[in-house]
Amino acid sequence: MHELKPLRPMTKSLRVLAALLSYPDAQMRRHLPEMRDLLHEEGALPNARLDEVDALMDTLWRADPLEAEAGYVELFDRGRATSLHLFEHVHGDSRDRGPAMIDLGQTYAGAGLFLAEGELPDYLPAVLEFVSTQPATEAKAFLGEMSHIFNAIFGALQQQGSAYASVLGALLELAGEKAEPVTPPAEPPLDESWAEPVVFDGCSSKGQAKPGQPQPVHIVRKPNGASGQGQGVAP
Repeated sequence: MHELKPLRPMTKSLRVLAALLSYPDAQMRRHLPEMRDLLHEEGALPNARLDEVDALMDTLWRADPLEAEAGYVELFDRGRATSLHLFEHVHGDSRDRGPAMIDLGQTYAGAGLFLAEGELPDYLPAVLEFVSTQPATEAKAFLGEMSHIFNAIFGALQQQGSAYASVLGALLELAGEKAEPVTPPAEPPLDESWAEPVVFDGCSSKGQAKPGQPQPVHIVRKPNGASGQGQGVAP
């Protein structure tokens, strides 16, 4: 029998990737050199993917601050295909999103993690912060369950030629999955998107597990034609 090699630690890498997906304000960009060092020091990512993430950090470091911030808003806040709110990719407009986010927020609180004011639980940087607190085996399994969402966002970012695609590719690498971009569906006109309700009716999720369990958040693929009903807490 072949002895299984222990997984490389990924805590630092997950936290750096979470930071890279957050709003690129002056404080975030100021820490880019330190973030680069942490990624290289932990060595959880293969060199080719690491080079891509390095290129993104170089771009953010050299960018005009206002342009970097405006570009982030345009990329992640103006369309569903690239949304960093994971529940948006699972539930769509389902009413189940609100209760799912409450459950997820309670899971974070049970682990001693609390969201910043105005931040929603399904925001990918927040999710990654939580995953970074889990042992490597549980963290990899959790990322694997979200891989179909990561691939969808990865494909949408690649379609727009965004260097941020490297971060989603890195998450797929940490999950032990292959980056296979999914062609995003056509989006409704922007006016229709802005007409949607906000906050709890603006994001979505599927299947958090009960607080205190080893893998407390369980996000699964929505079956074709599903209405979003019947989703909730999973063991």
